[in-house]
Amino acid sequence: MCTSSRSFSEVPESCLGGSGTACHPAQQVWPQGVTVGLGTACIPHWRRMANPVPSACCVVLAAVVVVYAQRHSQQDSHIQYERVGADVTMKCGSMDWDAAVTWTANGTDIDDSHLNGSYLILKNVDLTQSGQYSCYEGSSWHLKYQTYLRVGTPPKEPVLMCRSNNYPKGFYCSWHLPSPTYIPNSFNISVIHGTREMVCEKDIFPKNRCHIRYLQLFSTVKYKVTLTVTNALGKNSTSLTFDEFAIVKPDPPESVVAKPVPNNPRRLEVAWQNPSSWPDPESFPLKFFLRYRPLILDQWQHVELSDGTSHTITDAYAGKEYIIQVAAKDNDIGTWSDWSVAVHATPWTEEPKHLTTEAQITETTSTSTSSFVPPPTTKICDKGAVVGSGAVAVCWTAGLVLAAYGVLFI
Repeated sequence: MCTSSRSFSEVPESCLGGSGTACHPAQQVWPQGVTVGLGTACIPHWRRMANPVPSACCVVLAAVVVVYAQRHSQQDSHIQYERVGADVTMKCGSMDWDAAVTWTANGTDIDDSHLNGSYLILKNVDLTQSGQYSCYEGSSWHLKYQTYLRVGTPPKEPVLMCRSNNYPKGFYCSWHLPSPTYIPNSFNISVIHGTREMVCEKDIFPKNRCHIRYLQLFSTVKYKVTLTVTNALGKNSTSLTFDEFAIVKPDPPESVVAKPVPNNPRRLEVAWQNPSSWPDPESFPLKFFLRYRPLILDQWQHVELSDGTSHTITDAYAGKEYIIQVAAKDNDIGTWSDWSVAVHATPWTEEPKHLTTEAQITETTSTSTSSFVPPPTTKICDKGAVVGSGAVAVCWTAGLVLAAYGVLFI
């Protein structure tokens, strides 16, 4: 005989019913101490019909399973949002104020000092107190109430930015919060062009961005974009009003390359490409701004170029490593892009000539010795110190000696 005392996920095969099944009153014991009266239990026979027919006991069992699952799901899905620093009171479901209950937070018992009767009182809550709170009846541990507490803050005014990096196709708007709220937020954006509301198509990635397609090029009518952020604790909003041309800002130039010029120790050749996001550089040409400096200095040098995607630096310091960046801008409207990724380059330097043969070393040493004449360090003849014909003889003798000495080194 089978007496049902298993969880709802372990329904006995015999309870599938059929002509070989009998039922009698019994109870079904469920998880977490919940006892459910089914009114029937199944007595299996070892044989079943080829086409079993569900019996009444199995219908009752299935109904109880569905009800229990629904109630359990509702308990798990109940979420309570509270502000950081707030005092929070939780009631134990339908239990009376003076009922004996036990509370847990994330499965850990809560001290009775936080209870007021059957109510749970949390003072000045902070982020660490977010979690699942459960209330059980007395010592039987029958679950009576369950909620997920999420502590957070209402949103501050969001930061909104709109920009056209692919003019004249359209523009995009992106946003973020200046500080986290720690709870889910929803964003709603509206775009008004004159009196017409436009659709801002949400991007898959990043999620905090949407884009608008220009329907009327060179329009003088202003756009107004309003962003509203909402969460369970409050909401906030911000707005931007602008002309079409004011938000044009290309992406930085791409594939920047710098290399030395052979036999030119003060030159560097720099080349780059238009940003790939700029759709029509022929009809809407870009101009560029080049900056460069040696790593040993902090001051940049700048060159603005009205056309072309290359430039030769002619005033570089020989042998010094340089850092180089480029920015782009539409010729007539908008603002400069951000700087490109920095590249490094060093001007050409002549390799030093090294001595390679013993004959070259001997020849160089010999030449240096024969051409060297040491400067005199003492006076050979001082007319003021010698008087008379003896002085003349001494001077002539000294002169001959000096001349002979010099010949030896020629």
